[in-house]
Amino acid sequence: MEVEVEFRRGLYAGTRSWDTKRFRVVGVRNEDADDYHFYITNLPRKWFLPADIATIYRCRWVVELLFRELKTLYDLDEFDTINPAVVEILLYAAVLTLLVSREPLELVIEHADDEAVFPPERWACDRMVAAQRILKRLSDYLDYLPPPLLERMIADAQKIHQERSILQERFATAAHQLLELPKCR
Repeated sequence: MEVEVEFRRGLYAGTRSWDTKRFRVVGVRNEDADDYHFYITNLPRKWFLPADIATIYRCRWVVELLFRELKTLYDLDEFDTINPAVVEILLYAAVLTLLVSREPLELVIEHADDEAVFPPERWACDRMVAAQRILKRLSDYLDYLPPPLLERMIADAQKIHQERSILQERFATAAHQLLELPKCR
């Protein structure tokens, strides 16, 4: 069905005007919920079937949830810097952390009961809490005992650590081995 929606335009030259626009309303039956999901769209009927609209909106919702997670859990809604390089690093770090957290989530989902639900945002919060334990296990596996934080910061700020390249090599090898483990079924 098509509907006409009336709305107020943004402020222009001190006044707001009213306008109308036509949209398509698409209903798709959800058998699981024994209900209909309705979508308002401007996508043309000749190119997009109702099932296509539902899929597009479902994917769009996943993207919205990812942005919400990046903004809330990784504090990407505000930056304490205007330096573009720092902002870029923060964005990459957050996205990489998000991607890395999804692999263990998929593994947990695969091994959990079918009725178990694992919301990704909740998973990310729990994973952040567990990150220190994961890093501790990894450092134990690599037989690496880092110096106390203040000493480490002082040493890193003054010169390149002689062991850093060896440690990075060992970490890369260990990480590669962990990622290459066959998935249990």
